[in-house]
Amino acid sequence: MIRILLAEDQHIIRRALATLLGLEDDLDIVAEADTGAAALSMALVHRPDVAVLDIDMPGELDGLDAAARIAEKVPGCRMLMLTAYGKPGHLRRALAAQVHGFVLKTAPPDDLLAAVRKVAAGERVLDPSLAVTAWDLADNPLTSRETDVLRLVAEGAEATEIAARLYLSAGTVRNYLTGIVAKLNARNRTDAVRIASEAGWI
Repeated sequence: MIRILLAEDQHIIRRALATLLGLEDDLDIVAEADTGAAALSMALVHRPDVAVLDIDMPGELDGLDAAARIAEKVPGCRMLMLTAYGKPGHLRRALAAQVHGFVLKTAPPDDLLAAVRKVAAGERVLDPSLAVTAWDLADNPLTSRETDVLRLVAEGAEATEIAARLYLSAGTVRNYLTGIVAKLNARNRTDAVRIASEAGWI
C-alpha cells in the first residue's frame, strides 16, 4: 500500500484528487493539507511514502518549499509536484530541489496515477509536455550581486533604498540596473523582474 499525503489549497480540486487516488486498491490517502506548512506538519505525523504537492499554495511555504522541508525531515518520503502551469521558474526550482516528479494538473487521471506509482517505486517522472522546457532552461546570466539588486527591485525598493541595504552607492545600483536590463534583453526594470521571476532566477 502506498501511503499518500495530498496538499492542494483549492478544496474542490483536492477532494477530486483524493477521490481519484482513493479509488485505487494500492493507494491510501493518509493526510490532506491546504498549505505548505500544514503539509510539513502532516508529513511529520503520518510519514507518507509519497507527498503529492501543489506548487502554488498560500502562506510562508509554497509547495516547493514544503517539498524541500519534508525531504529533509522525512527522508523516506518522495515528492510529486502538481501545477496548473509549466513555468520554467517552477521547473527549475523543482529540479534544483531534486523532487521526484512533476505533473501538470491538465494531465489525464491515468497519468497522475502512474506518476504516483512510479515515484513510489523510486523512479523520476516529468510530464512529457515539460520535457522541452527542461531541456531549454537557460543558465542565470546575472551575477549574485545583480540578483540581489533585482530581488530588492521586485520587493518595491528604489535605488537609494537598495544602495543603503546592500552598502553600495546609488550610482552603483543604477549601473547594476542598467546592466541587468541589458543582460535580460528587458524593456525596463519591471520587465527584468518579470523575466527573472519566470525563469526562477529571483
